[in-house]
Amino acid sequence: MARSASARTGTIAQREALGLAVKSKVMVITGGPGVGKTTLVNAIVQVLMAKKLKVLLCAPTGRAAKRMSETSGQVAKTIHRLLEFDPKGGGFKHNRDNPLEGDIFIVDETSMVDLMLAHQFVRAVPSDAALILVGDVDLLPSVGPGSVLRDIIDSGVMPVCRLTEVFRQAAKSAIITNAHRINHGQHPVFPHGKVTDVRGTDFYFFPAQEPEQALPEIVRLVKEAIPKNFGLSAIDDIQVLTPMQRGDLGARNLNRVLQQALNPTGPAIERFGWNFRVGDKVMQTVNDYEKDVFNGDIGRIAEIDEAEREIIVRYDDRDVVYDFNELDELLPSYAITIHKSQGSEYPVVVVPIHTQHFMMLQRNLLYMAITRGKKLVVLVGTKKAIAIAVKKTESSSRITTLRERLVGA
Repeated sequence: MARSASARTGTIAQREALGLAVKSKVMVITGGPGVGKTTLVNAIVQVLMAKKLKVLLCAPTGRAAKRMSETSGQVAKTIHRLLEFDPKGGGFKHNRDNPLEGDIFIVDETSMVDLMLAHQFVRAVPSDAALILVGDVDLLPSVGPGSVLRDIIDSGVMPVCRLTEVFRQAAKSAIITNAHRINHGQHPVFPHGKVTDVRGTDFYFFPAQEPEQALPEIVRLVKEAIPKNFGLSAIDDIQVLTPMQRGDLGARNLNRVLQQALNPTGPAIERFGWNFRVGDKVMQTVNDYEKDVFNGDIGRIAEIDEAEREIIVRYDDRDVVYDFNELDELLPSYAITIHKSQGSEYPVVVVPIHTQHFMMLQRNLLYMAITRGKKLVVLVGTKKAIAIAVKKTESSSRITTLRERLVGA
């Protein structure tokens, strides 16, 4: 049976994907922002549930799973929670010998899934169930080994629906149109004239030839201009995404500068080279199954208890307790690397992009940063750095053998 990928667009592609989902054992839905992946997945879920099938939704991260729940109206879990980690045995409770129960499994943000997790998940899917993989293949590959989504698509052994037509409403967004321009190797388009504030569109560039100029500009935007013009919280709604950890415009230095600007006083302790202060925005950096928090989860420090040597971090509506000795699991997250933003969306993203980041600049890195913003994207830096990122694509490929194994299976 032929398994050629589909490149059709618009309503035809939507209908084709819906038909494939009903009759395919495994299929892939891919496409960039604004092409209707979420709408399509929701339609598929409704059709399959109307057929009295048990549909399970999951994603690699807590934030991606939460967003999937909100958009579908159905329960979505992280892949780790779905597989049920067993702290005693060190593996997952669900595997080939104890498979999951369900008829259809839909995985969102599949570009984030590394080879190890994909292997564990596929082993736990029942042999008589169907699998739908959803994601943007042009995003950065997973932090872990492999390039699972791209290898599956490139293998050509299973149906692929690639959505390419941007919906009319989405096309009004400069974020979405610029994301697609960058993905096609074109330079983004910025508002004309001298920009001193942030209003009137959803995509801006603020020039800063030197890092020493960019730092105060980022602070001004995050602390004053964006909250004033959009009525948003500087800490909760704005996320600074940077290509690197090191350097003046790297995550480490930006966190120190932004903490001083946004949360300079209050109870604090120093551990592992950081000052952790009540009110700070922090990120979990490893999967902690016992605490039920995972790499990339972002919360706020709610309390520091010196007597008990504990801090409490609030993740959405849930409090998690950390012993002082466990604070190496946390990092301040006023600024994070673009890689760490995988699977997340934020109302506003501010992206420093400078030739200082030369080693990390590439097209899919900039593309990912821009597609993380829902209401507003602001770039701060140099047009030369943007041009380098748009042009550079060679470092996006990985050497794997999954595609060859799928073809030869």
